[in-house]
Amino acid sequence: MSDRSILASYAHPDDEQGVSGTLRMYLEQGVRTAILCATRGEVGEIADPSLATPETLGEVREQELRTAAKILGVPLVYFLDYRDSGMAGTDPNKDPRAFINANEDEAVGRIVKIMRDFKPTIVVTFDETGGYGHPDHIAIHHWTIHAFHASGDPKRYPEAGPAFAPSRLYYASIPRSARKTMGDLLEKLGIQSVFSAIPADKFGMPDELITNRVPVKPYVTLKRDSLNAHKTQLNPNGPFAKIPDEMWDEWRGTETFAFAAGTPLPPGSDPADLFAGLR
Repeated sequence: MSDRSILASYAHPDDEQGVSGTLRMYLEQGVRTAILCATRGEVGEIADPSLATPETLGEVREQELRTAAKILGVPLVYFLDYRDSGMAGTDPNKDPRAFINANEDEAVGRIVKIMRDFKPTIVVTFDETGGYGHPDHIAIHHWTIHAFHASGDPKRYPEAGPAFAPSRLYYASIPRSARKTMGDLLEKLGIQSVFSAIPADKFGMPDELITNRVPVKPYVTLKRDSLNAHKTQLNPNGPFAKIPDEMWDEWRGTETFAFAAGTPLPPGSDPADLFAGLR
């Protein structure tokens, strides 16, 4: 096992799917990997009523994430123990237990403790849109940034353990050209686009801000198996279920990232290598 490590910092079980191929690829290279999850997705959808109830959904989704991680080979899953805030403008936003209502100092401190315990070389999280504007996605984006910078400061959160500074922060994001390409293909197939209701500036990042493209085609079957562990969230009649396998595999065959903070990428470095210059 190398001394390199990567922490994926997200809000809900299944958010990790955007980087699942990258996690697996680096695992095979001996890189330590872990997933941080702010909530258990307690107010997510329930695709099949036989799988969970609103009262048990959080517990079920925790196990779904642990199963998905096991399929990928990721050995560590951390939970911040906040409650899912739900989609923007919904009643769960008002729940005092909701992640978006957490005390910022406390939430950042919990992330710092995990960073100091796990000691990631690289941290990845959502871009500023949260992928598609989910309040929890945006919250984990902001608080992961704060934690990334605070973790290496011994004056901040001394109760969270000895200071440790991760080397590099990335936003895992979809280039806006990919959104358009997929939307056009869905329209051609007569499948209602899941992107049509999301404003262009609230989904992904401009192409020119993407710094790294990691080819993960060898892992698309494993990625699908890991995704399928999130059974409560997979609507068999939803638009994603209607996408042909070959299109799905092509779409998920590359994972894209934007360098955000920390040690700069060396000039001319391989865009497939998130650890460029850190060995």
